[in-house]
Parts: sequence; structure tokens; C-alpha cells
Amino acid sequence: MPSILGANTLSSGYEVANSLRFSRASSTGLELDLGTPTNAKKYTISFWIKREVSGNSADIIAGGTNGSNETFIRMNSNGLFQFKADHGSATSWSVNPNALGRDPSAWYHYVAAVDTSQGTASNRVKIYLNGELQSLSTANYPDEDHASDFLNNDNVIHIGKRNYDGAVYFDGYLCEFVFLDGQTLDATSFGEFDDDSPTIWKPKDVSGLTFGDNGFYLEFKQAGTSQNSSGLGADTSGNDNHFAVENLTAVNQSTDTCTNNFATWNPLFRKGTTTPAFTEGNLKSTFDDGGANEFALTTLGVSSGKWYAEVKWVSNTGTGATATGILDMAYTGTDDPNNAVTNAFGYFGSGQKNVSGTASNYGNSYADGNIVGIAIDMDNNKLYFSKNGTFQASGDPTSGSTGTGAIAIVAGVTYGIFASDYNDQVAELNTGSPPYAISSGNADANGHGNFEYAVPSGYLALCTKNLAGNG
Repeated sequence: MPSILGANTLSSGYEVANSLRFSRASSTGLELDLGTPTNAKKYTISFWIKREVSGNSADIIAGGTNGSNETFIRMNSNGLFQFKADHGSATSWSVNPNALGRDPSAWYHYVAAVDTSQGTASNRVKIYLNGELQSLSTANYPDEDHASDFLNNDNVIHIGKRNYDGAVYFDGYLCEFVFLDGQTLDATSFGEFDDDSPTIWKPKDVSGLTFGDNGFYLEFKQAGTSQNSSGLGADTSGNDNHFAVENLTAVNQSTDTCTNNFATWNPLFRKGTTTPAFTEGNLKSTFDDGGANEFALTTLGVSSGKWYAEVKWVSNTGTGATATGILDMAYTGTDDPNNAVTNAFGYFGSGQKNVSGTASNYGNSYADGNIVGIAIDMDNNKLYFSKNGTFQASGDPTSGSTGTGAIAIVAGVTYGIFASDYNDQVAELNTGSPPYAISSGNADANGHGNFEYAVPSGYLALCTKNLAGNG
């Protein structure tokens, strides 16, 4: 399957500014009461998705009244995209591609094109992933001229949850969500291959498409909570088919998109057989291993350049078990970075530092609500930590090779950011698209990221736009 990770970083192209982060734990969703469709037999759905691995199935868009009368596009726990309609056994159908969307570090583009007026069954529903027409693992097509699907009819639909009850919530990010009523288009109407890197599929401007009466275009540009043009569910197609928001706020608006992919915690990285619980788009990690440390590591790592990120500790910190730091991305062991792990460098909640298992005095302790800043200088192999904006040990990340107050790190290693603890401690990662409210707002020199504290001069947010030129 063509790649989307890092899309639009190699050449100029259409930029997607915002996504919306959905959370099962917070019961988030969008709701719209549709009207009479332009053509109930023809519609196209296109969206870009970055998933959270939660072990649960999740409805991306759904309509219907109960389990026997519903239409939905769902991502199953194994990464399978399922497009299914239930209207009684005679008219039920299901179309699922073979390809899976399992990578939580990548964005995927999904298109479902429906035209039940087609005489050939295989032409009635077509699925595209990352620009490619998909072979199907399940191909039970709708009947010819079938027109009772709940996704394009006079009824209520939801995005990010099941339509008829409080279940099957989606965890992850969605952007560029398009619904065309009366149009059946393929993936090339919504994306294209990058000129400089033809294996990368990227989005293109869809504002000139014909949307039809029930059609909508969700860009997630606005941050309000009302069902209007200023809300998170604002429709920018010109139809004013604005969605009502459910348990979504401005914090759920993200700059992590299919054209600028930010690092998150990696739910596939495990210490032994255990892993923390990840929520809020893999940005919130809850450690609970009954007394044995768990740790989280980022999806993206760096081997050159200068990088900045923040970790907000929410609970039970201030001890030698709590640690924030960097770790060799090639690490395959089962021990946590607080112990004698090569190329692990951390700042303990107790105020000590850890260099490959050796602890020593360093700075101030940090507690609940404190934010630890991480400044990684791979050009000079130096590492700096801050507590609530103050760099510890009188550190100066702009001191270059002098390394004032720095922790020396090993050259030639690709480092990711880690957090480690146990027993219900919570670490929230901000590589530039935070899962919590920011009171000040600070971007890097390239204009990327939203941080609580000022980004040191020359340092960048950990995202693919920056990595393309500096990582």
C-alpha cells in the first residue's frame, strides 16, 4: 500500500491544517440530522485517519436505529476497515478490503464509492486505500437500486461513534472528512501521488467538488462547540450541514494531520508483555503494572538536528520511579529505562538524572501538574531538561558544543522520547499537538507546534514537516 507517513513533506502541495482527535474514554462524537438526499443510490465518503490501538472496534461514521437497522464504516480492532449495512437479511451487505490499517504512527486515506444503480454487483461499492482500488476480503454487495442505507437518507448520522447507543467510539484522529450526495468518485478526486516521491499518497483541494444536498466537508478549522459555522463540526462545503459536537472541545482540535504527522506514544512498543494504557490519540499514557515499571516511547525518533518536546505529569509524581527522557529507538530489551539500559538518559521525578542506569544529583523534583521539557541537541550530542520552563542544572540549550548544564549523550544513535512509571501515574505527551489546554502557546521557528513554554532557539517540534529537512 502506498505510504502517507510524511506525506507532502517532499514537495509543495495542498496543506491540511487541522484534524479532530476523538476519544472513547471521553465519549466523543459528532451528530447531524440529514435531510432528503439528492440521490440515495449514489454517494462517496472520503476521510483521512490516524488510529489509536485500543483493542476495540470503532465506528468512524454510522447511521441507524439498532443493530438490525444500521449502516456504518468501522475500523475493527485488527485494523480492518468494515463497510456494512444491516436492513434485514434480504438487503444486508458488507464490503471489506484485504489491506489493514494497523500502523498507529501513519495516516491512511479511505474512500468508499457507492452506486447501487450499477447492473454489475462489483461496481456498486468500491473501496480505495491510499489511492489504490482494493481487493476485498468480504464482497457481499447491495442489491441493484438499493436505496435504504442510513448514511444517505433522511435520518441522523454520527461520526466517531455508533449511531444508536453509547458504544463503539472511535479513538484517534480524522481530517478532511468529505461526504458527496449523488456523486460516485474514485480516490483521485481527493488525493494524488507526490511528484517527487511517487509512492507517497497525499491530499488535494476538494473545495470544487459537487457535494449534493446531504453532502458536507469537515475541515475542523473552527474550535467552537456550537452547531454552526464556528463549531468543531462546521461544514465548509457551502451546504451548512454543520454537525453538533458531543464531549468535544477546542483541546480536541489538532494540528497532527495527513500533511504534518506528529510523534505520539507508540502503543505497539512493549516492555516485556505489558504496556501502559494509551488514550487521547496515543498522547496520554497511564502506567499501572502493580509495582513494576512500564514505559512509553514515541513513534518518531531523531538522529540529527535539535528537537524540543514537553511531557506533562498528571498524577503521583516526585519519586525516583517517575522518569522522563530519551532512549535508543533500537532497544529491544524488557527492562525499563530507569535501570542499566544502554543509551537511556532520564530525569527522575525525585530530581536526579539517570545515565544508562547510573543515577546522580541533577535538578529539582517535579510533581503533579508539572511539565518537563526535553531539548535534544543531536548536532552536539547534548541533552537538557526543564521543569515548568526552567532548564535544570543551569542548562542552556543554545550553548552548542559548550553544553552548559547539559547531559552528554552518545552519538550515532536514533533517540525517541520516553516516560516511565507505575501504579496509575499519567504522562501526557506534547510534541507540538497537545492533549491538554495550553495557557500561553509557543511554536518553533518553522511555525509548527503549540507548547506551554518557549521553544529554545534553533529547536524544532517532532513532526514530519521538520524531520523532512532536519531529521
